[in-house]
Amino acid sequence: MGAIRRGAEKRETERMSDRSFQMMTLFMWVIDLFIPYIKKRVRGFGIREGMTVVDYGCGPGRYATKIAELVGEEGKVYAADIHELAIEAVKKKIEKHHLRKIGPVLVDGYNSGLPNNIADVVCAIDMFFLIKKPTEFLLELKRITKNDGILVIDEGHQPRSVAKENIRDSGCWDIVEESKDHLKCRPC
Repeated sequence: MGAIRRGAEKRETERMSDRSFQMMTLFMWVIDLFIPYIKKRVRGFGIREGMTVVDYGCGPGRYATKIAELVGEEGKVYAADIHELAIEAVKKKIEKHHLRKIGPVLVDGYNSGLPNNIADVVCAIDMFFLIKKPTEFLLELKRITKNDGILVIDEGHQPRSVAKENIRDSGCWDIVEESKDHLKCRPC
């Protein structure tokens, strides 16, 4: 499955440099080698077989591959990112592990290009702190989430209070659950 492409020339400034992305990927690889917690963490997201899940800000695909195991053969995972190197990394994982249920999506600014109401669950993990226009971003996540869907989001490298304030101020999500790892939100 090829990546869904949208006008690369319009990308927002949240896109990190290629070098920074490569360093982040290496850092994540080392962490995952010594502290393999992602499989356990995604179990707390409420993902079940047959669901459609969007891993928004997927980076090199470390969560998308674990989510693909949870959705099973009938489910679908969209690995969405603003960075071309992220999409290339996901494509390599798809080929290496024969993960045909993962579809890479190259995001254009705050427009994923995904259809309305496609996702049962949207995961935005370790990236919300990079977003310069949180309300625009959260509106896009709401657009692609089913009315009874869930947003799983964490604060990343910002205080949780800031993340919660941005979510509340968006006017489009209600925080319905909070754990040490993430927040779960429902569209309002």
